[in-house]
Amino acid sequence: MRRVCLTLPTNRSCAETIRAVAEEAADGARRFGVEVHLLVLDSSDAPVLAGHRAAVAALPAAPGVVVHHFDEDGQRTFLREVIDGSGAAAPERLLDLMLPSRVSYGACTNRAFLLAEALGCASVHRRDSDSRYQYLDGEPVFPLHHELAALGLRAADVSGQVTRSRLDPACAQRPVSLVGGSFVGEMSVDVEEIRRLDPAVYEDVIGLSVPDGYPEIWRKNLIAQSFRGAGSAAFTADLTTLTSVSPMRVDMCNIAFDREVYGRVPLPPATDTIGSDYFLIHLIHDAKLPGVLHNRHIVNYHTDERRSDAGFLAYHLRFAKFLLAGPHFDAVYAATRAAGDGLLDTSGRIRPEAVARCVRDGARVDRARGAARLDVLDRSYRTLGGRYAEAADVLAARRGELLDEVRRDMEDFALLADAWPGMTRAGRTHHRPGPPLRESAGCTA
Repeated sequence: MRRVCLTLPTNRSCAETIRAVAEEAADGARRFGVEVHLLVLDSSDAPVLAGHRAAVAALPAAPGVVVHHFDEDGQRTFLREVIDGSGAAAPERLLDLMLPSRVSYGACTNRAFLLAEALGCASVHRRDSDSRYQYLDGEPVFPLHHELAALGLRAADVSGQVTRSRLDPACAQRPVSLVGGSFVGEMSVDVEEIRRLDPAVYEDVIGLSVPDGYPEIWRKNLIAQSFRGAGSAAFTADLTTLTSVSPMRVDMCNIAFDREVYGRVPLPPATDTIGSDYFLIHLIHDAKLPGVLHNRHIVNYHTDERRSDAGFLAYHLRFAKFLLAGPHFDAVYAATRAAGDGLLDTSGRIRPEAVARCVRDGARVDRARGAARLDVLDRSYRTLGGRYAEAADVLAARRGELLDEVRRDMEDFALLADAWPGMTRAGRTHHRPGPPLRESAGCTA
């Protein structure tokens, strides 16, 4: 039986989301006859973790669904066994990259990738704890439906199932490597307040996320579209497109990858950097691997914690690191675009060594480009005043440290990319994650 991994990484209270994603898992197992491994990767503090354990224990048994709930101790035990089994150099450094003490959007998904390998899954389907499903006629609209219908099949075999095809015919024999949708609701990056306070400052700040060299008319359009997902239109009917999926059209809360991609290349393990988990979407696009874009968009919302003073500052530090990392990733993406089919081996699969080479080149971007971005942020945030001016003070105090961090993050990514094929092989031979899993009423927790 085909196994798939539906994963929910979290570090916040989300019992309701756990229940909703479990419903999606049950629906997918029932409709497609697959075994869905629902994997909750939990980095929450003790009181929240206890609530999540209770929520997992209370989930109704569902045919074809196996539930796993890993706290960080359980994740660390598994990772240490796999890293040691891979024979990779610097195992303690790799463990730090896989399970850092700070927030890392890429690392939490990398852990899901490795666990999916150990569970024998053919794909990973990711959801986020700060999102909800849309409803139609009182029923939730689950993206897993389109993901299971297309992922891993040849594009030629999927073309008759989708609403439309915009795929280059030369790619028709390649497998569908990504299926994704976007989101509706609040912006994926919490910068709407900047736009309300000063539209000119908003354009300056968001403009930093646009790669250099875009014509001005395209640049303005990208600024207007950035972080807005699919807008606010409610779901009314399915629309699916077989295509080379643009990273601008999908969100990591609504995505699924074939294991032939994530089993070969990890996500960047950068800490405190929003958007660092989008790398594989760019890679799949640049390697000309087919994907399916759908409109079962997830509802995004912002948690109350982000509105607190501490949450505000932490978020804008992560946003600043995202902008500082931009020139490095722009260099990597320029290299992967230029490589195109050269990223694939003779079997049409990603070549990890080719990707790692592009990443290493991206680490050598001139530090002055990041410094210029910090200058724009400093000027913009001081113009806005209030909490933004306070954030500018913190960014100024940490200026050199942040510039060093983004370069080191790219070097760490190259290190992990080199070790990754051996780690995923070790994960596959691990067969089944060990303690603290326990079997109970058809579920593991």
